[in-house]
Amino acid sequence: MTATYTVTGMTCGGCARSVETAIRQAAPSVESVSVDLDKNTVTVTGAVEDSVIAGAVDDAGFDFGGRAA
Repeated sequence: MTATYTVTGMTCGGCARSVETAIRQAAPSVESVSVDLDKNTVTVTGAVEDSVIAGAVDDAGFDFGGRAA
């Protein structure tokens, strides 16, 4: 399963790495994580609940906006 989420507050590559690391640590079943700073989105591939992604993003200090349209 692949899902794209809106995440605000990311402004640089360090922010992107923080979000990627937080998601991978919270959900070891994740196959891939891709951050698009221009679109403020994170695309996650793997069998993971939205609530796990939301928690990881919040723990990393960024704002989780839910699934992107």
